[in-house]
Amino acid sequence: MKALAVAGLDVRYGTIPALKSISFHVNEGEIVAFLGANGAGKTTTQQTISGLVRPTSGTITYRGKPISGRPAHELISEGICHVPEGRHVFPRMSVLENLQMGAYRFRLVDTAAIEHVFELFPRLAERKHQLAGTLSGGEQQMLAIGRALMGRPSLLLLDEPSMGLAPLVVQDIFSIIEQINAEGVTVLLVEQNAAQALSIADRAYVLENGCIALEGTGRELLADSRIREVYLGESVC
Repeated sequence: MKALAVAGLDVRYGTIPALKSISFHVNEGEIVAFLGANGAGKTTTQQTISGLVRPTSGTITYRGKPISGRPAHELISEGICHVPEGRHVFPRMSVLENLQMGAYRFRLVDTAAIEHVFELFPRLAERKHQLAGTLSGGEQQMLAIGRALMGRPSLLLLDEPSMGLAPLVVQDIFSIIEQINAEGVTVLLVEQNAAQALSIADRAYVLENGCIALEGTGRELLADSRIREVYLGESVC
């Protein structure tokens, strides 16, 4: 069953086309990765789905309901939560306060949800009263994901979760993404670390200049010579 269906999506920034009639889907329970160089349109795709950017044309349907052009705060109530590139935690608020902000659409903060986040990210539990701005980059990424989980997402959009992080921290983050998915959350992942993304993705799409250039299962694209040469830095000669 399709959780998300995108058809003929165009986005322009003024006269500049960012997305050119792209179509794709994400099935319930999948991890789907979007790969591509900087400026390919990956972030724009996620921002359009989550209501931060308005499409020029095309349709976006979530669980059978049209959501094209709806504002971001309404889509959170539909179960779509977005962890943007750069984390964007509230630096002068504590870890606990950041998590509480993630649950703002509920009248009461679910303490069980907070405890679940702390189980996923024990380091956050150790630092729950620490200001978010004093955390390491990896800890801030954990907090950004945890804050999104407080919104009880059914679809989680992750934009470059590994950016700027040490390799061991990246492994931890991707293990947590797999665990979140195993708990029933559908994941749409934008990532430049192609090897890590494809290793956990059920399916993936490659964007080039606002168009979908390749698609396939994670395993198929990992074996594709074009992906290996361009995104994994391997010679295929």
